[in-house]
Amino acid sequence: GQGKIEEDKKHRAVYKDLPDPEQKLQFFTARQVAYRLLGSRGYLCQNCWLPLVDCMCSKLIQHCIWRGIRFWLYMHPKDFLRKNNTGKLLWQVYGKEAARLCIFGIQEHEEAMWSAFRLAGRDKVWCLYPEGKTNACCVDELKVPECIASSKTHDLMMDDHLSMNFILVDGTWKNSRAMLSRLKEHAHAIWGEKGLSCVALSNSSVSVMHRLRPQPSLDRTCTAAAAIQLLYDLSVLQELELKKLAQSAEGLEDTLDLLLNALSSRRQRHGKP
Repeated sequence: GQGKIEEDKKHRAVYKDLPDPEQKLQFFTARQVAYRLLGSRGYLCQNCWLPLVDCMCSKLIQHCIWRGIRFWLYMHPKDFLRKNNTGKLLWQVYGKEAARLCIFGIQEHEEAMWSAFRLAGRDKVWCLYPEGKTNACCVDELKVPECIASSKTHDLMMDDHLSMNFILVDGTWKNSRAMLSRLKEHAHAIWGEKGLSCVALSNSSVSVMHRLRPQPSLDRTCTAAAAIQLLYDLSVLQELELKKLAQSAEGLEDTLDLLLNALSSRRQRHGKP
């Protein structure tokens, strides 16, 4: 209504008057997240982000993942609470310790993420950006720190720096370029010339989500599918072959199929192909 139009004008004026690009980003992100939280009340399940009538939480099965791996979902605010977002599946399946959410532009989230990376050290942080144009090493070229590969489960639970940290850039392909640039800027400020290490998938197979939301090209995949392929690639490394990462990947794969079925059923119910 008219009230929303007036409020929009007021927020745009505030945004325009902010002198610093960082302040503009934080204002934009806070506004996007707040609107999505308010708009989802009584409509979306706050766990699976699907409409309550389509909630898949009762069908979702949690799976274990080796504690030496930690995912960071670096999510664009426009993907927060999005029904067909697949990044959310990682913490639904593996838990919030194994898969942590960091929303692009939320200062507290980003500070917590980079604090963890400083503690871990550059040799235990990689960004997964599944597009061929990025200068990245292959998974089979990764050097798995011996202190992680040989650590017992109890030690991994008690010591935060004993983790291989993988950043998953979770946004549209247009937005993700800006997100990757921001990650590289932060890494350069902390680690200097060497900056952020990027890792590429060995085989970017077509995600099941292509059936529902086609990507611009087949070498681009959804966030969950990228994580699945990463786990399969890591599972064949000699240092990690006993960590049951392929089984963890299968669990996430099953959940991705579950999400696709829920979204497809909803579309059919509304008369969409």
